[in-house]
Amino acid sequence: MKHLSLVVALLSLFVLSSCATKGQTGAVGGAAAGALIGQAIGHNTGATLIGAAVGGMLGYIVGNEMDKYDREQLNHTYERGVSNQRSSWVNPDNGNQYTVTPQPAYQNQSTHRVCRRAEIEAVIDGKPQRTYSTACRDEYGSWQLQQ
Repeated sequence: MKHLSLVVALLSLFVLSSCATKGQTGAVGGAAAGALIGQAIGHNTGATLIGAAVGGMLGYIVGNEMDKYDREQLNHTYERGVSNQRSSWVNPDNGNQYTVTPQPAYQNQSTHRVCRRAEIEAVIDGKPQRTYSTACRDEYGSWQLQQ
C-alpha cells in the first residue's frame, strides 16, 4: 500500500509540474528525487524531508536559473576542474554569477559510476545562494547531475 501511495504522489507531482515554470518544475522534480533518496538512505521522515529540501534547492537553481550556457560551464567544471579549486563565470545574457568548487572524483559504491561532488555558489538577481551537487558519469561518459 505504501508503494501505491508513493506512485500516486509522484504522478500528482508530475501533473502539477506540467503547468509550472522551469524553476518550479526543477524544484518539484528535485524535491521528489531528493525525498526518495533520503527515504532510501535514512528510512525515516527526517531523512526524507532533508532529501526533499536539498533536492528542491538544487532542482530550482539548475531548472530555473541555469540556462544552456551555465550548464555547459558546470559540465566543463566537472570534466576538467581541478579538485578544490574554484571555477567562476558570469552568464553574459542574464548576469548571474556562479562559482563552483569541485571535489576529487570517486567511484559510487552502489552504481559503480565515477562521480564528483561540488559546491555551487550563485548570485542570482543580486541574491547569494549556495548548494552542493553531485554529478556522475552516465554510460556514455557524460556528467549527469544526481538529485
